[in-house]
Amino acid sequence: MLEYRYDTQLLIEGTDLDEDKISDHILETFKGDCLLCVGDETLIKIHFHTNEPWLLLQYCASLGEIFDIVVEDMDRQARGLQG
Repeated sequence: MLEYRYDTQLLIEGTDLDEDKISDHILETFKGDCLLCVGDETLIKIHFHTNEPWLLLQYCASLGEIFDIVVEDMDRQARGLQG
C-alpha cells in the first residue's frame, strides 16, 4: 500500500501567482509528497501525491481558474488496474 494514493495534477491560471508561496502553503497545509509547483505569475503547474486531492483542488481553485485536472489512483495502477 502506498503512503499517498492519489497523483494529483492541474494547472492554475490567474494573476499575481507566486509559485514559492503556493509551494510553501501546500507543504505546510496538506499531507503528501513529490510536490512540483512551477510557472509564472499567470500560470502554475501543480503535481502532488496526496490522500485528499479534493482539499488541494479546493485550495488551488481559490487562487484562480483550475483546469487540465488529473487525479490518478496510484494504488490501482500498482495493482495493474486502470484509473
